[in-house]
Amino acid sequence: MSSKKSGAKPAATTVKKPTGQRHRKQARAWEAEMQLRTYRPEQLLNPADLLARFTERTRELLGELPEEQRPAGSAVSTVLRQAVLEAFRTREEYVARLVETDSTSCTTGMSALNLRRAIRTSLVDSGIRVVDSVDEREHFVVVEGEGDGFEVVRPAYLDQATGKLILSGQLRRVPRRPTQPVDGTGTQDAATKEDQS
Repeated sequence: MSSKKSGAKPAATTVKKPTGQRHRKQARAWEAEMQLRTYRPEQLLNPADLLARFTERTRELLGELPEEQRPAGSAVSTVLRQAVLEAFRTREEYVARLVETDSTSCTTGMSALNLRRAIRTSLVDSGIRVVDSVDEREHFVVVEGEGDGFEVVRPAYLDQATGKLILSGQLRRVPRRPTQPVDGTGTQDAATKEDQS
């Protein structure tokens, strides 16, 4: 004999309506994290201070060399000054690209596709080649899947100037898709049909 009462209705489940509380909590946590990440003025790089530290350390190292092997002090200072200024110019270009990308992402009404295109354009303008074709498999690593075909999980990024790989792409193995005939009729050849059956 069953212990259930006949005709008893199941308890109604309540569906929580979105109130935005979780979204606001996540936004507050993100803002707090950004505050912790923000550089303080005393942490910012100062070219003059950086150059002074480099020069002092260089003098210490040069003092350990025999007199006949030491370069002239003015030559060392000139080279260090040029290196520091070049490093700051490079940093300024990098920061400008990041700011441009963030500014693009804040554009109101921009679709996700347009945002991706804008970021991709910025990368190409910066001299970065984005490889999202499985034909250049040497720039990818296979991370998952089974089959003899491939699909791109993440593109690969290369420096156009040097050809150096910045970030390798990721591929997923997938079953090979049937090939379409050249005539474009949409019919499959007999060998492909046999493979699928």
